[in-house]
Amino acid sequence: MANYQKRIETVEHYLVNSGLNDETKTSFSGKNILVTGGAGAIGSNLIIALSSLVGSSGKIVVLDNLSSIKIKNPWNVAPLGNIMFIEGDVRSDIDLKRVFKEDISIVYHLAAFFANQNSVDYPEISADVDILGMIRLLEYSRLAKIERFIYASSGCAIYGSYGQMPLKEDFISMHLTTPYQINKMTGEMYCNFYHHHYELPVVNCRFFNSYGPGEVPGQYRNVIPNFIYWALQNKPLPITGTGEATRDFTYVLDLVQGLVKGAINPKAIGENFNLASSSEMSILNMVQTVKRLTGSTSDIELKPTRKWDTKMRLLASIEKANKLIGYKPVMDFENGLLTTIEWFRDNWDLIDNLADFKPGMSSAVRNK
Repeated sequence: MANYQKRIETVEHYLVNSGLNDETKTSFSGKNILVTGGAGAIGSNLIIALSSLVGSSGKIVVLDNLSSIKIKNPWNVAPLGNIMFIEGDVRSDIDLKRVFKEDISIVYHLAAFFANQNSVDYPEISADVDILGMIRLLEYSRLAKIERFIYASSGCAIYGSYGQMPLKEDFISMHLTTPYQINKMTGEMYCNFYHHHYELPVVNCRFFNSYGPGEVPGQYRNVIPNFIYWALQNKPLPITGTGEATRDFTYVLDLVQGLVKGAINPKAIGENFNLASSSEMSILNMVQTVKRLTGSTSDIELKPTRKWDTKMRLLASIEKANKLIGYKPVMDFENGLLTTIEWFRDNWDLIDNLADFKPGMSSAVRNK
């Protein structure tokens, strides 16, 4: 059983520290909000925050097909009184009709066929979920005349491999190396179409390298939960490439802050903006920090770079998000990592049971 209470307290404490005040609660109070992919790492933290903001007169509807976890159990969905979990799929008209019966005001679209290597291995499923599923959701949102449609895009995808650092929103790249990246770009284009053609109030939020409580390790997951999982067992830590590549690691609740502010600020409508820490760290430095904070004796092993992994640097500008919605990341990397490690230790038996590394060559070290 997951330790929900500590997570709930962590989220509520963050909401206060990040400047989400009583005025924010007033903006959300009593609304019914749909979160697709709400059982995922980012979504599960978002729904806790939204649960607090909408109060007892509002409702958070979570639509998730649980495809990203080994055991079909919504373990990541906090058992709060105003959260309704529906196991369903954004590609299903039956499921979408069901959730939109709940008089939805705001849609957060986080569901996706995650992520790069997974999309390389299964490109048709990736396109079906990320493109056709999104079109269906946009159609239902348009017909329901919702107040805001917030799309979880990806700065790691949109900007391709050759952007000038720090990455700003007016630059996009067609040099995309995975179906996941292509799908995220396409998703933004469809959002823009629905905004201009139907005046659907869309917001494109571009995420960067999320980490934090709520994400279990696995073959197709982000790197930080995998490294924490292996480090706590003193297993080797595989780095693809030299370790000199940098990433903009962003604490999950900083992303939640941006998602919340993007839903209530009218300046966000029709816009795209980065949600990131706006600081870069090398993969090697990140792994060494994980080792130090976990007290691990793991060896670091260098593996060949995967063919699609062509980005040597990632660093986002958050100037636009700050100007439009007052976005300002609160958590520094080391404290965010400590919070994540603590969550791993508090929920170790559950996480160990859910960790999903399929037989055969792991995508973490695959070079083609």
